[in-house]
Amino acid sequence: MRPLRYSINVTLDGCCDHRAIPADEALHRHHAENLDRADALLFGRVTYEMMESAWRSPSPHDDDPFARSIDAAKKYVVSSTLEHVDWNAELVRGDLATAVRRLKQTPGKGVFVGGVRLPMALAELGLIDEYEFVVHPRIAGHGPTLFEGLSQHVDLKLVSRSKFGSGVMVLRYEPRA
Repeated sequence: MRPLRYSINVTLDGCCDHRAIPADEALHRHHAENLDRADALLFGRVTYEMMESAWRSPSPHDDDPFARSIDAAKKYVVSSTLEHVDWNAELVRGDLATAVRRLKQTPGKGVFVGGVRLPMALAELGLIDEYEFVVHPRIAGHGPTLFEGLSQHVDLKLVSRSKFGSGVMVLRYEPRA
């Protein structure tokens, strides 16, 4: 079974607004390596549209390893409003839990999910196998924040940590059994 991994950039005060978080070469390299650990990406509509507008080739970032990785990756998009998708993507319709369990049951290295709202729904369903928080040494003073409104606690155990020269900490967790 493929693991479902969630990765998100976040400031020390919990802000996950991509405009509040500085991206550098080390961060892009890290996320490109993450994409190499997966066969597919799972996005909600908002994250899909944001990523497509920034990273779809041709883009000014085509020489960036992250740009090449995300452009080539298979994508699944959860949306009830989009009529069609392209960019190597297909729509996911129907019951979210059933659809994601089916994705996880197919052979492969893994599925990565990003964003804010879709991962919260997946956490509520207990479907995320690994949480990665890329914590930036910045206080943003605004939101959106992670998992706001989550109905139940998700207890995690730390499985790895690393640090970039910029002070960014990468913390990986798995749900406690």
